[in-house]
Amino acid sequence: MIADYHQFQLNLLKVASNNLLRQAPFNLEELGENEIEFQQQLIALVADLEHMRGDYIESGQQILSRLVRHYPDLVPLVPRDLFWLFGGELLHFMPDDEIEIFQQLDEQRYAAETAGESFNYEESRARLLGLN
Repeated sequence: MIADYHQFQLNLLKVASNNLLRQAPFNLEELGENEIEFQQQLIALVADLEHMRGDYIESGQQILSRLVRHYPDLVPLVPRDLFWLFGGELLHFMPDDEIEIFQQLDEQRYAAETAGESFNYEESRARLLGLN
């Protein structure tokens, strides 16, 4: 279901956001202007995705692209699912085999929704990524 998929992505973003903001340079007492702006944008992105308001896809692309460019050491804290969700330029940072997996997941989810069947995104994701 769309709600389950949305909630899964939202949870990933919340965890990534919390993890990112606990790391330097975002956890320092004195933050630079860039770090304050990044923090604010990341927090706003979580709220926008939670309420599905604004152009959260474009905002997500911009914020994660900024993360890759300015804080590359923190990129591993962001699940690849979010790169796929926000797409755009972020797809350039994903290898072809990873893109193929997320395409398969989207196709399976869409087919189930079209047929009116339930689809457990998290289980299908774990199976395709070899996590179980």
